[in-house]
Amino acid sequence: MDIKARMTDIIAKEAAAVSAIQVTDAFEQAVNILLNCQGKIITTGIGKAGYIADKFARTMSSTGTPAFFV
Repeated sequence: MDIKARMTDIIAKEAAAVSAIQVTDAFEQAVNILLNCQGKIITTGIGKAGYIADKFARTMSSTGTPAFFV
């Protein structure tokens, strides 16, 4: 498979994953809590969850929301 086909496949899978997110009232509430946070967002986790929490904190920080991983 060439690079263009692989990238197209990856983007299609990412789009399907985003489309599968169920935007429930609880999801909306969680997003609003993060959006309206006046302090720093703290993430934590162990193992794979820790890697994801660390990446989430770094992404939040890089987009202007103070966050860090413990």
